[in-house]
Amino acid sequence: MVRQPVVAGQFYPGTRDGLRTMIKKLVDEGVEREEVLGAVSPHAGYIYSGYVAGAVISRIRPGDVFVIMGPNHTGMGKAFAIMAEGSWRTPLGDVEIDSGLAKMILGASDYIEEDEVAHRFEHSIEVQVPFLQYLKPDIRIVPIVLSQARLAIYREIGRALAEAIKGYGNKVVLMASSDMTHYEPHESARKKDRQAIDAILKLDEEELVRRVTEIDISMCGYAPVTCLISACKQLGAKTAELVKYQTSGDTSGDYSSVVGYAGIIVK
Repeated sequence: MVRQPVVAGQFYPGTRDGLRTMIKKLVDEGVEREEVLGAVSPHAGYIYSGYVAGAVISRIRPGDVFVIMGPNHTGMGKAFAIMAEGSWRTPLGDVEIDSGLAKMILGASDYIEEDEVAHRFEHSIEVQVPFLQYLKPDIRIVPIVLSQARLAIYREIGRALAEAIKGYGNKVVLMASSDMTHYEPHESARKKDRQAIDAILKLDEEELVRRVTEIDISMCGYAPVTCLISACKQLGAKTAELVKYQTSGDTSGDYSSVVGYAGIIVK
């Protein structure tokens, strides 16, 4: 099946030329690309979070496949849903799902299930795809939507991802799609987000979940980020780096109620 775009013309330009022109302004072609195991990237409208997403993607030396994990904003479908076949369409063309890797992940995990319903109207993965197409036109993806759960489940999913990637013959990069604090004053958002970012930079998924819960950080994609940390550590991750942070207020000029965006790479 072909998963049709649902936020083209809203979160990002709906035409091929318009989309390419916008992404070209958001990425930095002069930055040296690096081998990374994973990345955290925001998923708001490009005018708000695009410079953070562009800064992250500019640092990545592309592999063959991106496993993109996003939160479930819609509540539809299975709790831990993977699309294992078909393609995703954007104004830049179609991106094939890497069925081989997707099925290896399905076989390795006790929780991930094949389900396209969870992906049908979910934007968190969709907004990442055009950046990846710009980075490498023939890129393949494995899309996974993750709902809230216990830390033990996130760690099991991380283990399964690492096991599948280790057994796969091609270069894979993990990506967690997440915005940070939602609709708080700028300084409050920055303070809370710093707590979450510090836990991510320490590659401490348990501390991230604890801080999100105790400090009440409205970080929508902490499930994907937690799974990413767990998987990357099992793949040999040693360090993480904050590439860029800003809030929607930096674009809109309204600092009374903002959303935070963090771009992070894991090496």
